[in-house]
Amino acid sequence: MAGHSKFKKIAHHKGAQDQKRANIFTKLSRELYVAAKAGLPDPNCNARLKTAIAAAKAANMPKDKIASAMQKATSHHEGVHYEEMRYEGYMHGGVAFIIETLTDNKNRTSSDIRAAFHKYHGSLAENGSVSFMFSKVGIITYPLAKGLPETFLQASMEAQASDCISDNEKHTIICSIEAFNDVREKFEHVFGIYEFAGIIWRPNEYVTVDSEQGEQILKFVEVLEDNDDVQYVASNFKISGGQTTATLHHK
Repeated sequence: MAGHSKFKKIAHHKGAQDQKRANIFTKLSRELYVAAKAGLPDPNCNARLKTAIAAAKAANMPKDKIASAMQKATSHHEGVHYEEMRYEGYMHGGVAFIIETLTDNKNRTSSDIRAAFHKYHGSLAENGSVSFMFSKVGIITYPLAKGLPETFLQASMEAQASDCISDNEKHTIICSIEAFNDVREKFEHVFGIYEFAGIIWRPNEYVTVDSEQGEQILKFVEVLEDNDDVQYVASNFKISGGQTTATLHHK
């Protein structure tokens, strides 16, 4: 029975991982579709599409799935119309959230977001009441094993990035939105494929919460991330003695 139980746990874990991977690919496909439909299907002439492809590559999305999402956007058949919606709100203790969505049903998405805030004792706010606490920037990350902090700092200066921060886990390169694709391509040429590359809302300051409150906030985030309409979640909380959470889900 013990062996059977262990197998069930492994199978359950694999199933959960596969579902999470599928959810990420669904979100990436939606962004690729919208980006390709909004401009030219050539990433060299469409900055948003180039950024979407970079995010898909970082998530190890198969090339055929990337191509399929773009082809759907350029087909002659009328496809799904997605609208971009942004929600801002607060959790207990002044923890701020920005949630970006792509939806084909605004009423459904608004209802889902409102219900999530209500369940975890948060509140929605008017757009602009939270975003001023963040800066929108480009981020590229590499595992620490890719090189010394000095090497990445020098590369950041040469690529004219805004900053480079190395900690115990990774190197994080920060740049302006306008310079993002240029900086990303320069790093990819030298260091290979990145761990993550995208445009994020970066908090200007952090709010520290205890472990109990942090656990509730992470459950709230999990509910948001399980929603196919939610493309991106950013917050400014830091768990006391634990992780700093600036971005919880990337485009």
